[in-house]
Amino acid sequence: MKKRIGFIGLGIMGRPMSLNLIRAGYDVSVYDINQTAVMSLADAGARGAASPKEVAEHSDVIFTMLPNSEHVRTVITGEQGVLAGANTGSIIIDMSSISPVVSKELAQLVSKSGLHMLDAPVSGGEPKAIDGTLAIMVGGNEMIFESVKEVLQVVGQDVTRVGDNGSGATAKLANQIIVNLNIAAMSEALVFAAKAGIDVEKMYQAIRSGLAGSAVLDAKVPLILDRNFVAGGRIDINLKDMTNVMETAHDIGVPLPLSSQLLEIFHALKIDGKAADDHGGIVQYFEKLAGVEVNRVQ
Repeated sequence: MKKRIGFIGLGIMGRPMSLNLIRAGYDVSVYDINQTAVMSLADAGARGAASPKEVAEHSDVIFTMLPNSEHVRTVITGEQGVLAGANTGSIIIDMSSISPVVSKELAQLVSKSGLHMLDAPVSGGEPKAIDGTLAIMVGGNEMIFESVKEVLQVVGQDVTRVGDNGSGATAKLANQIIVNLNIAAMSEALVFAAKAGIDVEKMYQAIRSGLAGSAVLDAKVPLILDRNFVAGGRIDINLKDMTNVMETAHDIGVPLPLSSQLLEIFHALKIDGKAADDHGGIVQYFEKLAGVEVNRVQ
């Protein structure tokens, strides 16, 4: 018998992930503060709920996909939160990108309430959320992980347990360092080429099969050339992630000079009104410095 699923947080990532679970034949209950999002999922076959507590009452496995640590804490521990309605033995899978410290704290609290928790943040952005091919990095008990792996494989292609509670959140932060610094380095190179007057699209074709090639390069350069900064991964969300990176790094004694500079770049973009842009919009910071715009040759 298939597990009953709850999903809390129906934004850019949560909505398509919920849809994939519905299409896979799961009984899915959903909640979001945006009632339009709830109604949209209800139209697709989900059970709309009025609170996280109500979601938990009808679920064996409860997913959360939320903006930050405090949202996750409130949804789980609040008066109308998951713990107020969940049955003993239920499993909470937090797919948000939050602090590993908070992940561990919540896992301990959840355990004391007779439930289990995994931290399982994802990588791949909206396109991979839509087609169900996300990379999922999981922290938590191995037996609990194995019991829900089949469900996770509905929304992700590469599902890997990386260690105990907090490990998934830590792996996600490491992922964010690589992705965002990759975008920043790529942005510098694109602006450099544009200012030099060469055809940036042809340069991209020339280098993409060499050592400079990457999934980031292929995902972001075409969008930048089209000046398409509609968010798959918002700048303000990545700013939050890089803030968590720096706080965690300082706690454990790891200097991150490149990440600290990128965090300031994100702050500058936010002040410049770019907070809702895709993180491929990092290029706009370098464009402003150089007085040039990266475009296709007309």
